[in-house]
Amino acid sequence: MTHSKMNPKVDDYLKKAAKWQEEFEKMRNIALDCDELTEEFKWGHPCYTLDGKNIVLIHGFKEYCAFLFHKGALLRDSQGILIQQTENVQSARQIRFTNMQEIVEKEAILKEYINEAIEVEKAGLEVPKKDKKFTIPEELQAKFDEVPALKTAFEELTPGRQRAYILYFSKAKKPQTRESRVEKYMPHILDGKGLND
Repeated sequence: MTHSKMNPKVDDYLKKAAKWQEEFEKMRNIALDCDELTEEFKWGHPCYTLDGKNIVLIHGFKEYCAFLFHKGALLRDSQGILIQQTENVQSARQIRFTNMQEIVEKEAILKEYINEAIEVEKAGLEVPKKDKKFTIPEELQAKFDEVPALKTAFEELTPGRQRAYILYFSKAKKPQTRESRVEKYMPHILDGKGLND
């Protein structure tokens, strides 16, 4: 099957894939069979978009490969096959595969899910943001009290960047580790940068 809208960056990605190469090819063809999608290469993975909006991404891990639906939480999931990667993921959902046969058997279902995701995007639906309040770790609060400019800079960060810092600082079990993490990332926060910037 030839698709005129194949992206050369995805061709390169597939050629270099050490694992899941055949599965990725099949998943790519399934996504490209959904006529309205454009094949792009984002975050180091094949991504299928509608008018620049992300619909579904192909990615692989050690144990499985998957279709990642960016607004998967809004899909009906009539087959009960969507998986929430972690409890912190609000919107995206995966359909995972461990072999080619699973993809082949579910091809019609996968196309239904992709087409439903396209309709969700066309309708302009958004996943409601959970207004989770995060507790500022004591060590970060102490630095806010000590360096008021740090608190101001932190509050100017996007909610996602604030959340990433809070989660990262809070995950450390020992107070000393939390303190050293806060110290290390103070310059980033003061420069308006996120944890991974």
